[in-house]
This record gives sequence, structure tokens and C-alpha cells, in this order.
Amino acid sequence: MNRRHFIGTAITGSIFAKNNIVFAKPADEAKINVFSKTLHWIPDYNKLAETVAEIGFDGIDLTVRPDGHVIPERVEEDLPKVVEACKKANIGVPMIVTNILEANPLTEHVLRTASRLGIKHYRMGWYGFDMKKDILTQVAAFEEKMKGVAQLNKKYNISGEYQNHAGLFLGATIWDFQPILKKINSPLLGCQYDVHHATHESETSWEVGFRIIEPYIKSIAIKDFRRVVKDGKVQKEGCPLGQGVVNYGKYLSLLKQYNISVPITMHFEYSLGGAENGAKTISIDPKLVTSAMKKDLTVFKGWLKDNGL
Repeated sequence: MNRRHFIGTAITGSIFAKNNIVFAKPADEAKINVFSKTLHWIPDYNKLAETVAEIGFDGIDLTVRPDGHVIPERVEEDLPKVVEACKKANIGVPMIVTNILEANPLTEHVLRTASRLGIKHYRMGWYGFDMKKDILTQVAAFEEKMKGVAQLNKKYNISGEYQNHAGLFLGATIWDFQPILKKINSPLLGCQYDVHHATHESETSWEVGFRIIEPYIKSIAIKDFRRVVKDGKVQKEGCPLGQGVVNYGKYLSLLKQYNISVPITMHFEYSLGGAENGAKTISIDPKLVTSAMKKDLTVFKGWLKDNGL
């Protein structure tokens, strides 16, 4: 295969094994989804779908969590409405973002509904460390919870993906998280790899973590950030793609090298009148938000083309 492509839809078509983890056969072109947190100011599902399609995205990475576009308790009533609205707008809902951390009745309700609607990927919540307690004991407890989640994933044929979020969370350093995935060894439990957070956590050595977690990457998040000095301290600040410190040249070359073919979700974490924080009411013209999103999408599509992806 001379070219690498990403797939932003559900796992379909021919499946092949890689390190005991199943991966999808690459699609003909990248399908890029948008994390709907940035569009919480559009509560109407039809308007949401139309806006996403107008910007140029192929689908929505929908928030199905407290204060999201769909709250978990209403998933059976509202998620079908979003899927139908997206069908009318000729876009998809291949993935959702949840706060799922363990197997319980509400988790099962969400996964059962999503699976029935053809959604094949979801992002989990984050396991936070208590610095007053033994770290490895907590890792073992998190592993047990993930085992239960993996069993539900298998029951409903849906892939649960844990993000390597920077901070005091499981997976921030990769080393604590990869052994769990290796031990559970489920084709329906993996990592939503975020090079932005990996760079923030270990700016000069993120590639090491990437190569360790690579067999388990089942979706990727795209965004950028820069370092700024505020109040005498160096801080992280989100920014448009290509204006930050994330080495996308290196990252895209690694994705191509490892032939990684997974769903893509784009995030927007720079100042957009509150939209970047999931605000329901924003302080700037909505056109400024959608214009910024369109610019980043154009930049990323250009990078994919330049790298033969």
C-alpha cells in the first residue's frame, strides 16, 4: 500500500489483526469529525448538523455526557434525533464523547443506544489520581473498572477509547496505561491518542510514548497549543493549528509509518468567545467561530494531502 489514509467512520469492511488488536481497512479518503463541545451554543440538532456540514466536516464527535448536546439520562430519546438530523445534512455520527468510567446501568444504557444507532466509537472519561493515596493501587483499581467496561463494549460491539489527557490522570504518561490495554487485550478497548496532550506532558519525548501505545490507538484528536508567559509563569495556551508547538510534521510521518487508520476528531481550545469551553451562550459573532473552525480544517486537510495521507 503506497498511501496512508485515515477513516473517520465506524469500523467496517475488511478487518485485519495487528498485535492482537483489530483495525479497520483504510478508507479512500480522510473523514474528519468535529468535537461538538465547541458548538454547545447550537442546541437545535438540525441547526447543529447543518452548521457542521456547512463548515466542511464529515461528521460529529458528539458530547453525550452531563451538560453535553445529549445528556446520558436522555440518550434513548435524544441521540436518535441527532443521528437523524445528521443524515438529513449528509454527515455522520461515527463517534461520541462520554464520561464513562465503569460498567453500570447508565453506561449500558448509553452504549446499547449508541450501538443500535450504528455508532462504533466513544471516548471514555478520565481516571484521576488521588495524590494522597498509593498510585499503583489506584492503577490496579482503574484496571478492574476498565475490564468491566470492556465487557460491555464486547456485548454491544462498540469501541471504548481512553484519552491520554495531560495532568494527574491515568494515561498522561502512557507508561501506566499501556500495560492495562495489553493485559485486557480487547479489540474494543483502546486509546484516543492526543498528540497535543502528549506534547504538553512530555514535550521532548512524546514520540516514545506514541511508539509504546501505537498498537492500541483507535482514534486521534487534533489540536494545537503554544507556551506563553502570564503573571510571570509559563503557561499553556490553545491556538489555531500550525501556530503552536505540536510537531505535526513528525506526528503525521509517524501515523504514515505505522499505517494507523482510525477516526479523527478535531478540537478547538483557543479563545472563541467561550465556545472553546463548551459555553451555551458565546460572546462573539457565531460566524467568527465557524470561520476559525473552517480555517483549521483547511490547514489540516492540507497537511494530510502534503504528507500523502
